Amino acid sequence: MQFPSFIRVLLLLGATVLTACTGVSTKTKYGSAARAADGGFATRPARSISTTASHFMYVRTTAYHHTEPGGRVTAVGGYLRPVHSAAADWSWLPAGTRFRIIGTGEEYTVEDYGSALVGHYTIDLYKSTREEMNRWGVRYVEIEILQLGSYAVSLAVLAPRQRYPHVRAMVAGLQKKVRT
Repeated sequence: MQFPSFIRVLLLLGATVLTACTGVSTKTKYGSAARAADGGFATRPARSISTTASHFMYVRTTAYHHTEPGGRVTAVGGYLRPVHSAAADWSWLPAGTRFRIIGTGEEYTVEDYGSALVGHYTIDLYKSTREEMNRWGVRYVEIEILQLGSYAVSLAVLAPRQRYPHVRAMVAGLQKKVRT
């Protein structure tokens, strides 16, 4: 649909006024230094994401809730606990890995995995409500590895579950790490 130039100018002027009234700047909203409103965490990566486990890592995080597939039970057999349970690709961060989010001080343990996480270098943090999960969204944060889990134990847990393609992918990655 083509608008006459006068109407296009009015629409553009209206959008400019709305932007000025709300205080939203396109430079801060979409620039590399974009920040979430609560917590000041980066919503876009400020630098490259860590693809190997090390003492300090810069990672992509998301959140999940027990109403999603998988329910309340973790892959290691325990129950999901807020500000404790996390999921990751076990060939990247093995089960049992304890880490702390530098910005919040919250400590988590990798006890779960998910098909959407495999190969994506993302940590999924368990949140007790859907509101908290949605509020967290996607954040890029720095973490400190307090204790690296065991690749061998992760492989032992996953080996009997290989009927799923994402589990087979993790097993293949774990077998390479356990051999070396």
